[in-house]
Amino acid sequence: YALAAYQSPQGAVETALAQIWAELLGVERIGRNDHFFELGGHSLLAVQMSSRLSQAVGVELPLSALFARPVLADLAASIVELLSSSGPQELPSIAAVSRHEPLVLSFAQQRLWFLAQLNEGSTNYHIPLALRLRGMLDRSAWRRSLDHLFARHEALRSVFVATQGKPRVEILSPDAGLPIVEHDLRERSDAEAAFLDLCHEEGRTPFDLARGPLIRGRLVRMSDEEHVFLLTQHHIVSDGWSMGVLLRELSQLYRAFQAGQDDPLPPLAIQYPDYAAWQRQWLSGERLQKQAQYWRSALAGTARLVLPTDRARPAQQSFAAATVPITVDADLTRELKRLSLQHGTTLFMTVLAAWAAVLSRLSGQDDLVIGVPSANRGHREIEELIGFFVNTLALRLDLSGEPRVSELLERTRRTVLAAQEHQDLPFEQVVEIVQPPRALDHTPLLQVMLAWENNAVGSLDLPGLCVEPAGEEIDQVKFDLELNLGEHGEEIAGTLGYATALFDQATIERQRGYLLALLRAMA
Repeated sequence: YALAAYQSPQGAVETALAQIWAELLGVERIGRNDHFFELGGHSLLAVQMSSRLSQAVGVELPLSALFARPVLADLAASIVELLSSSGPQELPSIAAVSRHEPLVLSFAQQRLWFLAQLNEGSTNYHIPLALRLRGMLDRSAWRRSLDHLFARHEALRSVFVATQGKPRVEILSPDAGLPIVEHDLRERSDAEAAFLDLCHEEGRTPFDLARGPLIRGRLVRMSDEEHVFLLTQHHIVSDGWSMGVLLRELSQLYRAFQAGQDDPLPPLAIQYPDYAAWQRQWLSGERLQKQAQYWRSALAGTARLVLPTDRARPAQQSFAAATVPITVDADLTRELKRLSLQHGTTLFMTVLAAWAAVLSRLSGQDDLVIGVPSANRGHREIEELIGFFVNTLALRLDLSGEPRVSELLERTRRTVLAAQEHQDLPFEQVVEIVQPPRALDHTPLLQVMLAWENNAVGSLDLPGLCVEPAGEEIDQVKFDLELNLGEHGEEIAGTLGYATALFDQATIERQRGYLLALLRAMA
């Protein structure tokens, strides 16, 4: 694309908008003629932009407005129109609540707590991390960094205590320290086997939600210059985005402590329990009604997606899983980006449309629901917090009437934007509202997921150490199929995870081939 000639932003709204774009898109100079998506914008950044905008100029801008007018000057004009018709809106910011009153669980935490009561001792909701650290590890700086993280984030120190079946949050002391067990395997001839045993033991050990802590580590010394660090968190206090925050802050703390400096991290203005209290207050009354009504009508009468499986579905859902890798090469990725810009969709929406079409062909159903995780970090204040924010959006895609590509992309974009504009209502509550038939052999409302990673999970950058993932990933799926994709350099890459109780690897490899063939044909 020939970049439009640079013209500097004019007026207060264009200037504020340009500043927000520059910060989110990592572009130094933003002009009036710049296009949000051509500069690398995507749905998650659009949500963050919308939240920052509401704080900067007091307008709640629907996401569809950005998709309709992605050029800075045009979007600014829409904002000015909104401001002149309704005046600036005061958006309630998230404020700290008293720690002397009982602390409430967020909606998502409440649901997970409830599931944990039904299934005591379950490890289905653990978030594992295994890192191999090669080089000279400063073990005291490492321990101190982890203790600091534990003290810094109240979510990590939360425990869930129930009286008469009603849970509340209590916070452990910041001085308690993050529990870490050290193992020294340097003298062992069977070190690798012993290490695998430790991994399995770690994976099988449940958390006690009432006693905590709900995060723990093991530091395994393989040789003088090699350690493996295992970290396990319960999902009720963390999520994928939190993992990125944790790794980034761990890097900064370790670097400082190793150099003999003080804690370099700015203090946090609010904590997860403040967000939980705000969520319950904000998502009530008319706002709650409006969101509930949207989901009730959007998902009324949905049917279960029935894919051809290699084996009959077991009476109780099995979480055992395997994955096949999937890569969309650089040429096709470039073509798909061009297609997306042409039709006003993001790359994620285009891939979602293609996958919906494949699932529709396989199942013979033209009305299907795909789950999509949403980071749910719209508010600036919570971008730096560790906690359980992630939400699942149930996207109902309509493939009736054999739509052409342009029509399918248009329908998909409308569905995604409407869902994102009603994404505050937690999926758990959507399920309660829609009341789909329940069964033990499958998840309610949706059986397939598409997760699009926007490089949220960072990596550890530690002085004098080479860090890489260690051990096998623990293979579990919560759904029949889970497609995980994201942009990696010039390519789209990821995995297609599947329930091994239902599918053989060859079947999933065939499905992968269908998806790639369809993407090529669309491009």
